[in-house]
Amino acid sequence: MSDSAPDSPTLMDRWTRLSLARRIMLAAAIWGLVVLVGGALALSAVYRAQTLSLLEEDLEQTLVGLTREMTREEAFLEDGRVTDAQREFFLGDVRFRTQYSGRYWAIVGVSSDGEINGDIRSRSLWDEPVPLDEDQLARTLSHPGTTEFGDFRFVGPAGQRVRVASRAILIQNRETPLILVAAADRAANDAAATRFRSLLLGTMIALFGGVFAAMVAAISFSLRPLRRIGDDIAEVREGMRQKLSEDYPAEVRPLADELNKLLDHNRQVVERARTHVGNLAHALKTPLAVLRNEATGDTQLDDVVRRQSESMQTNVEHYLKRAQMVARAQTLGARTELRPVVDGIARMLNRLYDARGVNVSVDGGVGAVFRGEKQDLEEMVGNLMENACKWAGSEVLVRVRDTAAALTIDVEDDGKGLTPEERAGALKRGVRLDETTPGSGLGLSIVKELAELHRGSLELGDAGLGGLKASLRFPKT
Repeated sequence: MSDSAPDSPTLMDRWTRLSLARRIMLAAAIWGLVVLVGGALALSAVYRAQTLSLLEEDLEQTLVGLTREMTREEAFLEDGRVTDAQREFFLGDVRFRTQYSGRYWAIVGVSSDGEINGDIRSRSLWDEPVPLDEDQLARTLSHPGTTEFGDFRFVGPAGQRVRVASRAILIQNRETPLILVAAADRAANDAAATRFRSLLLGTMIALFGGVFAAMVAAISFSLRPLRRIGDDIAEVREGMRQKLSEDYPAEVRPLADELNKLLDHNRQVVERARTHVGNLAHALKTPLAVLRNEATGDTQLDDVVRRQSESMQTNVEHYLKRAQMVARAQTLGARTELRPVVDGIARMLNRLYDARGVNVSVDGGVGAVFRGEKQDLEEMVGNLMENACKWAGSEVLVRVRDTAAALTIDVEDDGKGLTPEERAGALKRGVRLDETTPGSGLGLSIVKELAELHRGSLELGDAGLGGLKASLRFPKT
């Protein structure tokens, strides 16, 4: 049965894992863009509407002027007919006399059925149709005397897009109304509005960039205490300091105080656990020693009592050591310089095994630090070095490698070594490969468990000296 593929993280999962700084920056960036770009577009629309309103005011003034010119120039006969189809108004305004200048006027006659029936027009309009579509004509006729505005739906004079104002008027002795038309090319207005929008958007984007950069700097500066408290906690875990400092900002200081209280509580719990374990050890060792001393006879009962009490003693020692190891391994901030410990053990073993001609030497490890208590380091390294001395011919080498990834301690000897099957059995609790040597069979198993409590490992292999190599490895990440 194949393993199912892991579920891909959802958007909510990704948001939950996002850092505080990125959350603030992302939210501010989205909100800032919405506000600034939305504001720019709104202001641009207001500007465009305002310029159009000014253009419409100008067109309406043209209609008023056109009405005044019609009255003064007596353009219509008493029966309402136009006196001169080539009549020109606004002679002082050159825009109405220049072909396709962008400013136009027209007076449009309407038949009884609402159709356009002749017109008088400015010279600027030349021979182009009057820019008055059916929809605007209908609206104008339905509201006589009121100015109606609209964009000419079709292409205006010379391809221009024109804004048109129209007003229906009635004159004496004429049955149908006349439509006064004023039109203007709105290209200049549209271009001005477009330029204003581009300028405004550019300004807003530049403003957003400046504000966002300032905000990023402010957030980075404001969150610096959180990064600092993280670094301080890491230093506490690595044993470089006992507690957090107290000079954090007011917002972070309560967190640092509570963490310091938690560290103090952790130390007190570990200390109490050590005390209880020690008391339990003394309480159990004495009755077991009494049982062994009393069972000195040759009876079957004495033999059973001796064997069972020894077994109980072995188990008690194992679990007491394990309890002590767990208590020490959980201590935060423990830190032990490695080389002095290893050198001390090497000197002691050189004296003990000098008669056998075994030499113990140490290579590397100057300045290396073990993240744990000194007793644990002595327990692990001392056990491995003593085992190596027991089985070595003449040479034991302790090689220490301290890299950014891990701290590795190799203990090698020039003895006969172990087969792969023997290595696997040697790490099991209670297994003794040679019953002729004294011991309980707990040495390597305790070292292995203690290494694992410190997130490390113990491996056995072939040594370069020809015997067994025991490697302790403690990753740093």
